[in-house]
Amino acid sequence: MDLKTFIQKHRRDWELLEQACKEMSKGRGSLTTEGVERFQRLYRTAVNQLSFSQTYFPEAEVTQYLNQLVTNAHDLLYRDQAVTSLFQLKCFFGKTFVRLLLEQRRFVLVAFLLFLIGAAGSFLAVLDDPLHLYSVLPSQIASHVDPDKLGQGNEGLDSATISAQIMTNNFQVGILAFAGGITLGALTIYLLVYNGMMLGSLAALFWQSGKFYDFWAYIVPHGMIELTAIFIAGGSGLLMGYRLLVPGSFPRAYHLKVQALRSVQLLLGTIPLFVIAGTIEGFITPTAISPEAKYAVAVLTVLALVLYVWLGGRRGKADPTVSPD
Repeated sequence: MDLKTFIQKHRRDWELLEQACKEMSKGRGSLTTEGVERFQRLYRTAVNQLSFSQTYFPEAEVTQYLNQLVTNAHDLLYRDQAVTSLFQLKCFFGKTFVRLLLEQRRFVLVAFLLFLIGAAGSFLAVLDDPLHLYSVLPSQIASHVDPDKLGQGNEGLDSATISAQIMTNNFQVGILAFAGGITLGALTIYLLVYNGMMLGSLAALFWQSGKFYDFWAYIVPHGMIELTAIFIAGGSGLLMGYRLLVPGSFPRAYHLKVQALRSVQLLLGTIPLFVIAGTIEGFITPTAISPEAKYAVAVLTVLALVLYVWLGGRRGKADPTVSPD
């Protein structure tokens, strides 16, 4: 993209941000909640455009102009008391995260498919020969898996401690799946496939033992949210890896700066999902309620996720401001 095309393409965004700066400078009462959100979107767009301009047109006047515009917008954004931390969190989880998720849904879908390939492959392998379980699972885990003891030994567990440990472990998996993008996505692919293999091999073992229905009752209450979070984290890693591997007309350094920001935002958006999943896994999954009740919890979590994404998508459509290029 040459300088003239760059200016023509984004001039309207800058004019809108200038107008918003004038309104914001009048005080907290001059903009509605939607107006403040729109101001934030325009500001983030201008930041990305400034980064692009500094990379490709460092000596151009437009770079100096954008630098001043972004500086003014930044000062107004964080000076005005209307934009509190709570408000920013509400904007992020209410709209920004869902918008990013929908924009990068193809990478999240690829993460799901990689997990599914691993799960299906190991499921069929263990069905063919149960000893293949020892090829997939660590020996200390495989040797202690007993379908006949499913659900036993949960009495006296400290649910709060177990829940905290589960949250920490799951988020570590999410961080690794995200950070794997630096390896051009190789580590991310490995983690997704291997975690799918672990689940698939266990599912096959419980299938052979006639405990398939009960097995999934211990997985799906927390698993629907937990796996969704892992797929999002994995998708963020795949996104970064893809942009580094196939940079297109822009240098890899630019993609690392811009796409890494999107990937980090996607990862941060999974934190509440991991917390909810860990809470369910620590307090509900081990309880002695019926399998049907546990399946009902899983259905409710799926409906809540769908509703959240749907509402967030509607809020995003209501904002005409373009997303950063």
